[in-house]
Amino acid sequence: MTMQLEHIGESDSSHHPAPSAYVGVAAILAIVTAAEIGLYYVSNVDAWLITVSLLVLMAIKFFLVAMWFMHLRFETQVFRRLFYGGLALAVAAYAVVLGASHVFPFWA
Repeated sequence: MTMQLEHIGESDSSHHPAPSAYVGVAAILAIVTAAEIGLYYVSNVDAWLITVSLLVLMAIKFFLVAMWFMHLRFETQVFRRLFYGGLALAVAAYAVVLGASHVFPFWA
């Protein structure tokens, strides 16, 4: 019993990367954010191309934040599947809203 209690308060840091890895991910997120801001000011490109580019960059940022800062990459496969299932539903709902508001002409 005492053996189990000793392990409850301890954290296993062997699975987690060094703080420098988190700083690197934060730098990548800052670069992607700067690209998103730059894309917003581009005026000689079709709106649908900018929208798709912003959605891709948004997905990259979402993936990095979920994997690194929410520690999803260290969780079990069950939690990952639940998370990705919810993400698929959110993307489908977002696509329907964009189609209904005529941003993406899925049905014209």
